[in-house]
Amino acid sequence: MPVLTTPSVQLYYEVHGDGPNLLFVSGLGGGTWSWYGQIPYFSRHYRTIVFDNQGAGRSSMPSGPYSMKDFAQDTLALLDHLGIDRCFMVGLSMGGMIAQQTALNAPERFEALVLGCTHPGGLLKIPPSSQVLARFTNNQGLSQEEIVTKNLPFFFSPEALAQHKEAVETYKSVQIHAPWQPQEAFFSQLAAIQDFDATHGLPHLRVPTLVVTGTEDVLVPGANAHLLAKLLPHAILVELEGAGHAIHAECRDTLNAVIHDFLTDPVRASRKSPRRRRISCSRPQ
Repeated sequence: MPVLTTPSVQLYYEVHGDGPNLLFVSGLGGGTWSWYGQIPYFSRHYRTIVFDNQGAGRSSMPSGPYSMKDFAQDTLALLDHLGIDRCFMVGLSMGGMIAQQTALNAPERFEALVLGCTHPGGLLKIPPSSQVLARFTNNQGLSQEEIVTKNLPFFFSPEALAQHKEAVETYKSVQIHAPWQPQEAFFSQLAAIQDFDATHGLPHLRVPTLVVTGTEDVLVPGANAHLLAKLLPHAILVELEGAGHAIHAECRDTLNAVIHDFLTDPVRASRKSPRRRRISCSRPQ
């Protein structure tokens, strides 16, 4: 089992395929399993690296709270461990926040970024409604399957839940069989999200960046993507029409194609006009 041991944590990771280095960074409670819809596609074109953040999966779960700087330090340590001087990085949700912090810490290490369904933190971020946040974080006494089922409306659009049940059931099955995250680790990761603020650094980040959001995201409202696109000097924004928060699952094929097209020539892509596009979400059947 590939594990990186640092002075503070052990990180489980996987490497798939060959080609340019492409690092995926998972969100709250997620890990290597989160990328079941991306690894088969991207490993045909890239050396695709996935890992479990501290506090999730098969990585260490030190007592929290954690900070985004902790996650960024882990991410850079993994690149050092793998001998990667420079790579592409994709982060979704909390993973997008980790990606921002990591790129701010070491911008020279990244050829391009993809930030999906995420926000820049601080006072400028647009939070979910208090009702959504309360229900999403209330897992007291629930089994893993009950938590996953409860959260489906927060991750998928109403259309996906009603008309694309196979994609939803695949996601549900993957999440149910994923390693269990103790509530202490969940809230330690959540604390890192609540304390995160990259708003002052992003205007100085010169890395070409693709920002992606679903227009029906209730966990990280799409207005956050517009904010990111304004803060980042070399960003383009793609909105996935009708999609919820879990764009990597609900819009798998569309998202994969959009990311691959961007990474083919991110400098050219970040200079293209228009810098904002809205496209349809092609949902897996």
